[in-house]
Amino acid sequence: MKTKINWNRVIYNIGVIALIVGSLDPLEGSMVIAAGSACLAFSTQLLKDRHKKIFLTTFTAIAFGVCALFYLSSLGGFGGTSNISWWWGAFILPYPIGWFITIVLLIIRAFNKNNSK
Repeated sequence: MKTKINWNRVIYNIGVIALIVGSLDPLEGSMVIAAGSACLAFSTQLLKDRHKKIFLTTFTAIAFGVCALFYLSSLGGFGGTSNISWWWGAFILPYPIGWFITIVLLIIRAFNKNNSK
């Protein structure tokens, strides 16, 4: 008997794994974290999950922060000997904030599933 693969669950699990693996090196893994967040947002939209707006918002924040990270890096960074002020680093803040909110939400969802059984 063939079993049908639940692709939404597979995409969701890939997103969770990507968020964890990317956090091992948040700077180099920023693209992995952004892709994992995109997978989570996509799968929760397809599943019509109750947290889909939060995952979409955190994906948008992570994507914006990662783009700002790469843009500021292409300009030579900020602060120190660079001509760009430290305040430009504020544009990177949505990236770690979005990642943190996503991780907290995933932990809350894991505990709620265990308590409901």
